[in-house]
Amino acid sequence: MKKIGLYFGTFNPIHVGHLIIANHIANHTALDEVWLVVSPQNPLKEKSSLLADYHRLALVRMAVEDNRKLKASDIEFKLERPSYTTHTLAHLKEQHPEFEFALIMGEDNLRTLHKWKNHEVLLEHYQIYVYPRAYTLDELELAPKSENRFKDHPSIHLIEGVQVMNISSSFIRQSIKNRQDVRYLLTEPVHQYVEEMNFYKK
Repeated sequence: MKKIGLYFGTFNPIHVGHLIIANHIANHTALDEVWLVVSPQNPLKEKSSLLADYHRLALVRMAVEDNRKLKASDIEFKLERPSYTTHTLAHLKEQHPEFEFALIMGEDNLRTLHKWKNHEVLLEHYQIYVYPRAYTLDELELAPKSENRFKDHPSIHLIEGVQVMNISSSFIRQSIKNRQDVRYLLTEPVHQYVEEMNFYKK
């Protein structure tokens, strides 16, 4: 049975940091593919800096089109909102019984997993692959000092060797707004599309 890792995000825009993580996990774990699941815009929390769903999906597709192990997914666009991870997984299992699905998340998300809806179900029925986060100095000061309660859970797989880069989509958006060059933070097709569409400049 093919194993699919689900990497959720707004990808606003997708950048090389996202792709390095996804590609590493697809090539250095038991997973066969990684699907980058684009999160839909919450209509109750509209942000002017958030591109429309279809634009962000298009950017992800451009970024991964030449990598057979990475795919873009719009599955959450078709589900009721707010879309909870357990609902998304249940829908995918129903739609693709031939696949085994797993979750991919950063260690910061693992620290707050106990607050997720039905997190017990996730831990019981799904494998979770956790990559390290690159923290800024300010974030390190604010980071919880306690050990993560789930790190030794049998469903949790801590991934080693990931070249995590301290790049954020918000930094890229602000840089574009300030007319600064971000070409090396995005793949060439993504950078061209962002430039042609004048995204994030206002």
